Amino acid sequence: MDPGPGHEGGAEDWQCPLPCHCGLVDYQVSVQGSEYFQLEVRLLDQEGKVVAQGTGGRGQLQVPNAHLWWPYLMHEHPAYLYSLEVRLTAQTAAGAVSDFYALPVGIRTVAVTERRFLINGKPFYFHGVNKHEDADIRGRGFDWPLLVKDFNLLRWLGANAFRTSHYPYAEEVMQLCDRYGIVVIDESPGVGIVLAQSYSNESLQHHLQVMEELVRRDKNHPAVVMWSVANEPASFLKPAGYYFKTLIAHTKALDPSRPVTFVTNSNYEADLGAPYVDVICVNSYYSWYHDYGHLEVIQLHLATEFENWYRTYQKPIIQSEYGAGSIAGFHQDPPLMFSEEYQKGLLEQYHLVLDQKRKDYVVGELIWNFADFMTDQSPQRVLGNKKGIFTRQRQPKAAAFLLRERYWKLANETMYHLSAAKSQCLENSPFSF
Repeated sequence: MDPGPGHEGGAEDWQCPLPCHCGLVDYQVSVQGSEYFQLEVRLLDQEGKVVAQGTGGRGQLQVPNAHLWWPYLMHEHPAYLYSLEVRLTAQTAAGAVSDFYALPVGIRTVAVTERRFLINGKPFYFHGVNKHEDADIRGRGFDWPLLVKDFNLLRWLGANAFRTSHYPYAEEVMQLCDRYGIVVIDESPGVGIVLAQSYSNESLQHHLQVMEELVRRDKNHPAVVMWSVANEPASFLKPAGYYFKTLIAHTKALDPSRPVTFVTNSNYEADLGAPYVDVICVNSYYSWYHDYGHLEVIQLHLATEFENWYRTYQKPIIQSEYGAGSIAGFHQDPPLMFSEEYQKGLLEQYHLVLDQKRKDYVVGELIWNFADFMTDQSPQRVLGNKKGIFTRQRQPKAAAFLLRERYWKLANETMYHLSAAKSQCLENSPFSF
């Protein structure tokens, strides 16, 4: 089933964030095994009331006064989900048989302008994390108790989003995002595209297939607001332009309702894939992988980078990765690399620039990483990657408290602006409430 995005409605050009919308849910149901069947489709609200219904394998349901799906901390009633129920009755040689399927559905819109990322027509600012499906007991992979712990920490942190770096996560993760209101940048396993042969036609055809599989699986999740086709490819190589032009166009054809990006660490002048994305997602590690120990250079480097990207492409920007490693319990004053003070100080320098640029065209920040994670052994890693704001055991470092204070401040700003808009709507509304 493929319920489409909701659409807002109003009187003439008047808009408001209140639930006075007509939601649209497009559906398409595939049936195998028989050509003789009947389909009944119903949409139920959270109280179990039928709010729309239809018949047949394809159609559109209209939901008057729809409750919109809002992200966590963006609305007083976030993550509203309807239930789309499909009942099939088929005639077989053994007689009539029936089947029933239910799918949680959220009604919301996503749009991108030159300077903003919009959800339900309202500016959305990503303040969240990058993650890995990793912990120290089970290693890599899905783990229900760990997932519940992580989501509790995300809510404690005041995070409203994460990127599935660098592969699709378990379906249970996406389902929980729908229910918690955690926004997702859904990333394909397109990582390590760094050689010329990585851009071969064989690789491209496989990548197109991977995006088909990802979109097919996750397209019905309202939490998914953007597709990421790759992470840190060598997008300065000559074949990259055609490769990403083709890949992004294909992804948009599969799902016209969502923006598409990839995450870059290339120079703005050399990146051949950036012209085709909807949002510029940039990774940078100033004062970590170079200028070791010199936190004072971050503001100049970062501000210049943002200005160069925006001047070149006139598209909103997300700081999709930034951070520093720290070993829990290591303390140094003045701050030295791998101390908790250095990690905290580096983040603070980034935040000063982000606070300037988010007033203009920066629409998000995602820390690398939510938690420490294991890697292959090498002289550069001390028992894995230590850039987490939580340890691999999910215990907070000093940076976690810094981010918590920041994210809740950002969330409170958002709620204040929405409350002000709500009050204005009540005064000017052409409808009766």
